[in-house]
Amino acid sequence: MLFNSGEFLLFFLPLTLALFALVRAVSSGNTGLISVLVLCSLFFYAWWEPAYLVLLLGSALGNYGFSRILHKHPSKALLALGVSANLGLLGFYKYGDFFIANYNWLSGSGTDALGLLLPLAISFFTFQQIAYLVDVYQEKARPGQLTEYLLFVCFFPQLIAGPIVHHKQVMPQFEGVRSRALTAAWLAPGLFVFCLGFIKKVFFADTLALYANPVFDNASLGYALSPLSAWLGTLTYTFQIYFDFSGYSDMAIGLAMMFGIRLPENFNSPYKSISITDFWRRWHMTLSQFLRDYLYIPLGGNRKGRARRYVNLFATMLLGGLWHGAGWTFVIWGGLHGLYLSVNHFWNHLWRAKNPPGWMNGRPVRLFYWALTFLAVVIAWVYFRAIDMATANHILLAMFGGTDWQQPVLVGSAEFGQFLSNRDTGVLVYADHLFWLTLSAVVAFFVPNSREITERLRNVNIRWLPPVAQIGALLACIGLLAAIGVSKNVTEFIYFNF
Repeated sequence: MLFNSGEFLLFFLPLTLALFALVRAVSSGNTGLISVLVLCSLFFYAWWEPAYLVLLLGSALGNYGFSRILHKHPSKALLALGVSANLGLLGFYKYGDFFIANYNWLSGSGTDALGLLLPLAISFFTFQQIAYLVDVYQEKARPGQLTEYLLFVCFFPQLIAGPIVHHKQVMPQFEGVRSRALTAAWLAPGLFVFCLGFIKKVFFADTLALYANPVFDNASLGYALSPLSAWLGTLTYTFQIYFDFSGYSDMAIGLAMMFGIRLPENFNSPYKSISITDFWRRWHMTLSQFLRDYLYIPLGGNRKGRARRYVNLFATMLLGGLWHGAGWTFVIWGGLHGLYLSVNHFWNHLWRAKNPPGWMNGRPVRLFYWALTFLAVVIAWVYFRAIDMATANHILLAMFGGTDWQQPVLVGSAEFGQFLSNRDTGVLVYADHLFWLTLSAVVAFFVPNSREITERLRNVNIRWLPPVAQIGALLACIGLLAAIGVSKNVTEFIYFNF
């Protein structure tokens, strides 16, 4: 059930809010409210494929029971068993066919693929529960009520594609949800943040997809691409995935706020970064923190010398790439970022001794490092988006003039706009493609991000609105968003595939 779909905006969300408000009015305490959110979240997940609700519940109940055992009898052996069970479940569903395909390729055998449908959100709820087991072992968390744990795992705003949350970020909030939920101080800002994410997804990401997809589709079919076509397609996807995933995260954060829960930020203008290290502090921030805390640091971090640090960085990003998907393209994407981070740290070490503090503060230097960082990110996105290695290599070769591109390929959809024609090169480029690409770049590079906008509007006082007006305005906005979403042809979020 997509956040930008009619069934979510017209039925699920209003009914969930109404049921939540009813239980809040007739009961005391938080137990009933949490139970409502759990049941609605389970229904939300089952809407896609009811059979996989058993998998989600089995994983949650199993980890909850195991966490109680681990809390009473902490040992590395028990922790390893719990982590292994989670990774085994993830590996079976997500990587089973990947390993079989590679085994067949190496051995020449014909082992049949499992052909399993990838359960939604299995990477997210598996990583979240692994982190919880580790925190219980380290005595950073204590098992509480079962309903609270179920809500921690399956809370519908962040269940499908994050942000990845830690127990300490949300579980204490469950205890006071009654005092915060359905108040103007949370409803109005939550709806505002949700609308920002909706705009990013529906108006930017979905439009950019119309121009990025044909380029990658043509490349996968082996058609020739001009350098301009390849660059435009890659740059368009660069902004598409940003507005798609950032928009989803904003919508998730806004939805959670409506119910009195504050989720962690997941994006902070990553394309404004001046180094690849800075990029990973701003992009998918909750995943970056997870990789740092539960992979990089346990591997040794930077405590065992520079050479080991680079190995740890590379290994962490390789695993981070594989987490995104069962394919060599994701491994290459992760490996590239591991290499980028290693080079970044080596460069900083090399030049820190030879330059005074603040040597990067000059505008020309910062502009150069921003451009270099953005170029590195764009090149890596080719592997992330391409369906296979051949497609990615084809596009990269075209970007740098390494293929025969005399046969022109249209960039964009034939249903949009007029095109500009350059007869000397045979390149056909749609004017509206350039418009959306330029507009997206301006917004990503120069417009304040969602967090900055909400901070500036924090002092706006909307508490004078009577409750009836608040509910009416909320329902009117939801209905308008539903009408827009349906008229724009509802599309999935990119990270639903991971």
